Amino acid sequence: MNPSGFDPTVLVLAIPAISAALLAVLPGYRLTARLNMLASLATLLAALALFAVDRPAPGDYLLIDDLNIVFIVLNTFVGFTAATFSASYIGHEIETGRLTPTHVRFYHAMYQLMMFGMNLALVSNNIGLMWVAIELATLTTVLMVGIYRTHEALEAAWKYFILGSVGIALALFGTILVYVTAQPVLGEGTAAMVWTQLMSRAGEFDASLLNLAFVFLLLGYGTKVGLAPLHAWLPDAHAEGPTPISAVLSGLLLNVALYAVLRFKMLMAAHPEALAPGPLMVGMGLLSLVFAAFMLYRRRDIKRLFAYSSIEHMGIIVFAFGMGGPLANFAGLLHMVMHSLTKSAIFFSVGHVTQIKGTQKIADIRGLTQSHPVLGWGLALGVLAIAGMPPFGVFMSEFLIVSSTFARSPVLALVLVFGLLVAFGALLMRLTGFIFGEPTGEMRPAQASFVPLYAHMAIVLIAGVYMPGPMVAWFQAVARLLG
Repeated sequence: MNPSGFDPTVLVLAIPAISAALLAVLPGYRLTARLNMLASLATLLAALALFAVDRPAPGDYLLIDDLNIVFIVLNTFVGFTAATFSASYIGHEIETGRLTPTHVRFYHAMYQLMMFGMNLALVSNNIGLMWVAIELATLTTVLMVGIYRTHEALEAAWKYFILGSVGIALALFGTILVYVTAQPVLGEGTAAMVWTQLMSRAGEFDASLLNLAFVFLLLGYGTKVGLAPLHAWLPDAHAEGPTPISAVLSGLLLNVALYAVLRFKMLMAAHPEALAPGPLMVGMGLLSLVFAAFMLYRRRDIKRLFAYSSIEHMGIIVFAFGMGGPLANFAGLLHMVMHSLTKSAIFFSVGHVTQIKGTQKIADIRGLTQSHPVLGWGLALGVLAIAGMPPFGVFMSEFLIVSSTFARSPVLALVLVFGLLVAFGALLMRLTGFIFGEPTGEMRPAQASFVPLYAHMAIVLIAGVYMPGPMVAWFQAVARLLG
């Protein structure tokens, strides 16, 4: 299997780190765009290699297990497709003068640094290192959100930075509390921060301190997840930053923060006297779902519309993991993957739509299937999928979440279905405007690669019809791990 003992985890971290340093100094858009794509592809291949070799034994700082390998593969795959989409998108921004070569060099370097931060957070076996990595990923996205240097972009970046800093400060305090409660059991030093050791001795920790820690961790990392009422940074960051970063924010960074929450949920579940984390997650998940569903009706900006859709779906995912159990966890994991693929595909299409039309106003985007059929139908497929229409994978995951909830708590299931129906109506109403009617605004041809968009939608469609047995078994193993 792995006679050399080589660990692909090293490449998952080293490739984006080295590429970020190179991209910071290399000139030329075409060269840096291609290197960004190549580095992202190499990182994806390194992540896939984790399936082909024996997993390395957990160390004091790095860990590969059934849970984080799902996130790592998803993270590197969407990172690669977003880099591919970014190449044509950023090229257009240079042609129109919105970005300069200096901005683009900075953008590509920050992109790989962001991928490094997210990958490091996912493979960390140390809760302090995970916090640092998530903060690094956040700071790089803050810088990219403000890259256009307009008043609105800088305001969005500052808002993201301030609210993100509040969230990360709360998460830091929660992390410190976990260390404080683990120190009497595991001793001073890094041992009291190593995830595998924390799990092995969790039952001996002080339950009251652990409960307080989880509340701060849920609020802190929940800010990064975009859960209501901690979501205020997310719509502005999506609307004002480059669209590839919107795709990465919705498809990846929210998942990394969710991963941190799930890790600490597992720690709470390992303590028989600790607070049950499920009700808190269920409450925040339902609040986010219902709130975002109604807010979809009031959006006038297409990127803000899908930002609120991300809040809605992260609420569904957190709700599913809060309910817990093999079926709900399986459904939550599936929904997370389907949402990442679908929402990033939607932003791929939205990015090109806004460049063609020269606007993000929904009222000025009409008749896309007539003016730009390939792009228009791609966006239509994405909206139908994210709205939960069969036979897409989002429908399957939502069906499993609703059915498992009805079996255990019909009242919660009714609230869940209500939120889903409200959001469904809003998205379908917007979709009819996008694809029907007389085309409005600019009629420029679309100079873009549609491969990332349709590759994502193909996977989402196939997953709704058929999932291979090994993948089902893999997801089931992760669902059992989550408790």
